[in-house]
Amino acid sequence: MSALTPVRAFRKTLLGLAVAGTLGAAQAHAGEVEVLHWWTSGGEARAANVLKQLMEDEGHQWEDFAVAGGGGETAMTVLKSRAMSGNPPSAAQIKGPEIQEWGELGLLGSLDDVAQSEGWDDMLPDVVADVMKHDGNYVAVPVNVHRVNWLWANPKILEEAGVELPTTLDEMFAAGEAIREAGYIPLAHGGQPWQDATVFESVLLASAGTDFYRRAMVDLDPDALGGEEMIQALETFKRTRELMDDDMSGRDWNIATSMVISDKAAMQLMGDWAKGEFTAAGLTPGEDYLCAPAPGTQDAFTFNIDSLAMFQVSDDSEREAQKTLARLVLEPEFQEAFNLAKGSIPARPDLDMSEFDTCAQQSLEAFQQTAEEGGLVPSMAHGMAVRSDVQGAMFDVITNFFNSPDMDAEQAAQRMVNAAQAAL
Repeated sequence: MSALTPVRAFRKTLLGLAVAGTLGAAQAHAGEVEVLHWWTSGGEARAANVLKQLMEDEGHQWEDFAVAGGGGETAMTVLKSRAMSGNPPSAAQIKGPEIQEWGELGLLGSLDDVAQSEGWDDMLPDVVADVMKHDGNYVAVPVNVHRVNWLWANPKILEEAGVELPTTLDEMFAAGEAIREAGYIPLAHGGQPWQDATVFESVLLASAGTDFYRRAMVDLDPDALGGEEMIQALETFKRTRELMDDDMSGRDWNIATSMVISDKAAMQLMGDWAKGEFTAAGLTPGEDYLCAPAPGTQDAFTFNIDSLAMFQVSDDSEREAQKTLARLVLEPEFQEAFNLAKGSIPARPDLDMSEFDTCAQQSLEAFQQTAEEGGLVPSMAHGMAVRSDVQGAMFDVITNFFNSPDMDAEQAAQRMVNAAQAAL
């Protein structure tokens, strides 16, 4: 890998300066942890409160630092500002390659003692445990595993339109025409960059498969990014606009989910956190709503792992509260309660899934199967595949192409190549 770009080098310098200030910053009260996260929608907030209550039951105080924004971009901006001022929170929702970036800056505290006493290495799948470590040491704890490539649907609208739940992209476009004729929006969507990227990566998987996805979205292979398969995937991705409404710009993801719930839209391509909204509305999977892999991605599992990373602190009571928080996150009580509310599956695969609905059971089975067969891939749209600066560059290309009538797929593919090479 080449030298750091000026932007990354500048950010690294600024954040590196924060290390000295971190340990000298004003500390929280005894037994208190300040937790920065973006679990702010109805189902997500209910899930976060489970952990808060467990912490308080153990005698610790939880200071909630919730920053709205489904993709976490706003929360990361706030976190960087706090870190640069030498006053990061006790714990923060950080995931994927960003854990490594923060670890390189020397700002994260080790959780090895908790991991050893609780047997995390034996408990967690390797693909999950590896993301939580920096230089072989645990610095974060996994909260859950999300499947991103899901399709959610309203069965009443599908029935009225006379269509089945689509299993291929061609079937989805054909169903869209019938749904539109029946007077409904075929595909609920929020016009935000991370949501555009969520739809794009599912279309890419369906169009080109998991091996190509890895080459393009993880390895940033210029031949893949600029090649014919990418161009075709981009053209198909842009066609999905035909299935959406004109008022989607700036719409939050949970508002799009509510359109499916309230019989305004037939379907939504969104990760399984959307299920938390259906659950919060009192709906039953298989009856009131349907879940299935995104059309054409039945053999793939795009994962997004929520995790909490612990920042270095010098106050003993705050450090003990951090250890308690890390331990509680992986205990069965929280894993079950949180994931039932959030819509995801537990990070530890040894739990009894009998209380989980059919969508979650299907997700766990797919996770285990794709891990064995090679269909498990990290989500670029949700910060699991590439560094944040690369992801941001990809977001710009994807959303600009999606919303521009003048940019063609060949231009977008070349801009992807340029964006990836500039970030390396």
